[in-house]
Amino acid sequence: MENYKVTSNADNGSFVETRSYKKLYKILEDLKTHKGKIVHVIGAPGTGKSVNIYFAVDELALNVYDVELDIKNLEDSSKDVFNRIFRNLKDEFQVESRGEVYKKLQTFDAVLFADKFHDSHVLDDKTVGFSQWTNYKGFKSFYFYFLCLKEYLTCRNDFKAMNVVLQTAWRIHVKSEKKDLFTDFGPLSRLIIGILALLFEVVEISYSMDEVVKIVKKHFDVNEKTVKHLIKQYGHKPRFICQALEKRFLRN
Repeated sequence: MENYKVTSNADNGSFVETRSYKKLYKILEDLKTHKGKIVHVIGAPGTGKSVNIYFAVDELALNVYDVELDIKNLEDSSKDVFNRIFRNLKDEFQVESRGEVYKKLQTFDAVLFADKFHDSHVLDDKTVGFSQWTNYKGFKSFYFYFLCLKEYLTCRNDFKAMNVVLQTAWRIHVKSEKKDLFTDFGPLSRLIIGILALLFEVVEISYSMDEVVKIVKKHFDVNEKTVKHLIKQYGHKPRFICQALEKRFLRN
């Protein structure tokens, strides 16, 4: 079954430009001429954060380093996962220190943490994706985010010379339903985003009903009434609606 996600910079012919995308595009457009930007792209599961990121990167012809993460065990601690990122980068660039890693990363328009980081298990089933790990660890994964913030504050001068784009998600299960701490918990999510926005640039990927209809109709020849009925069931989450429609068509 198609994932309705983009895992490379390849063109996606079914893409629909939305208000969220235009905001993201405008922010990423500055990355070719400015350094020191940290962009957090947030959104509920199923809204297509990575699709928007990769399409904008492709349209803008940004030279990005797409970070990969290969967690070996769901039981790995936050510190294990954090240190593995730097071990992988040292191996990739064939350098010995974090300082040298930062110098290499500063040669790119942006350092990207998207599908190859969050969902590496989709590309290689022998690894554990970051999304799987956070889902398994739940609130215990909070320490990883603390380590990231500590690294940012400690190495502030290094970050001033580079750009970072993060597909930011913290997925946990609540009563068997996958939710995202940054978007699905009402006032708590708003508080977290507010704090995040004080330090970084934040773009939330979300859609109006009309935008969801346009996105879904790009993938399936269905009428508007059918899509709106599915919106009531799945919310404004195009990927989940497309997956439901694909299952329906396969049954028929």
